[in-house]
Amino acid sequence: MRILMFTPYVPYPPNSGGQTRTFNLIKNLSKKHEITSFSFWRTDQAKPELLELKKYCRKVEIFCRKKAWASPEKILLTGISPFPYLVNMYQSREVQGAISRELQNEKYDLIHVETYYIMPNITKTSVPILLAEQTIEYLVYQHYTQTSKLLPIKPLLYLDVAKHKYWEKFFWQKAQKVVAMSEADKQKMVDLIPNLNVGVVPNGVDIDFFAQKTTQPPKSGDKFLFVGNFNWLQNREAVEILVSDIWPLIKKKLPQASLWIVGRSPTVEIKKMATKDIVVSEDVEDIRNAYQGANVLLAPLFGGGGTRYKILEAMASKLPVVATEIGIEGIGAIDGKHALISNDKKKLAELAVKIVNDKKLAAKISANGQKLVTNNYNWAGISRGLEEIYEQTARKD
Repeated sequence: MRILMFTPYVPYPPNSGGQTRTFNLIKNLSKKHEITSFSFWRTDQAKPELLELKKYCRKVEIFCRKKAWASPEKILLTGISPFPYLVNMYQSREVQGAISRELQNEKYDLIHVETYYIMPNITKTSVPILLAEQTIEYLVYQHYTQTSKLLPIKPLLYLDVAKHKYWEKFFWQKAQKVVAMSEADKQKMVDLIPNLNVGVVPNGVDIDFFAQKTTQPPKSGDKFLFVGNFNWLQNREAVEILVSDIWPLIKKKLPQASLWIVGRSPTVEIKKMATKDIVVSEDVEDIRNAYQGANVLLAPLFGGGGTRYKILEAMASKLPVVATEIGIEGIGAIDGKHALISNDKKKLAELAVKIVNDKKLAAKISANGQKLVTNNYNWAGISRGLEEIYEQTARKD
């Protein structure tokens, strides 16, 4: 099967959850299918090296876009456009023309699109489209707007949310098949559009990679870990809650404990959270060192969306997880078996202390978590499931 894979980021290197997902899918799918990769890269970032991606793709094309909020014309356009700002950021006549020419000159069985907000770049075509939604975008921006303290512009933010919801639903229905990351997201989609043709292709993890021991020194003291890409609003909110509301409660019980915050693109505010007991690391050469050097992963997320890679990676590394229901949503984890789960901030602190003090409980949670991801979230099995959906969609069932 010949597949055109269209993404809002270059799939390699896998520096974000979306990149990790796309690269691993391409890597596995390329064993039986011909993949062409079309993607965007930001002009404020170094131009990516494409050699690794080209190993698995017959053709690779990248298109530049400006950094978010660095494009005044796009901001002004949003004021008069029916589309939300995110869609306007990715609309490009150059990309529309390139995709149109590619579909005219080459025969494809399927177009695989990651995220709805790049869909307007695909002009009318008879080639079946599969749209994969890594998160339900309007819910992400709705949560941000509801919790935002920018009162003067809240009406504009709510307008943008309404635009997201309208166009997200529109493009779900325009695609021949929609793919959600979890049963929970699928149910939310079907609640909005009852007859929507939705499949589930979860995110995965390289089980063997994270099971390997590194040269990380033995654990010393009680070390708590937070991992997340801070380009995501939910991760910025979560780490603020962790440091202001949860961490002080943990320190009362465990005065010698330390917190390690790991993530790309930390804001100035996040960098200022660093103290003698809190380390903020933007770049970690081998993320396995973080998982293997900690006692517990904390994921106090209260905003929906995101890809849950930190949960899957921690479990694959046999690191116990303490999280909110939203933080661990969609992977089938059972409270008390695969992780410790609560939506109460005080309770989250108590659970984190408990799992550090109770070695038997930590061992049980770690073993069960690793078994969960090994059985359900390995990339080879996930890719086989996606292949079945490809075949159904290409037949235009």
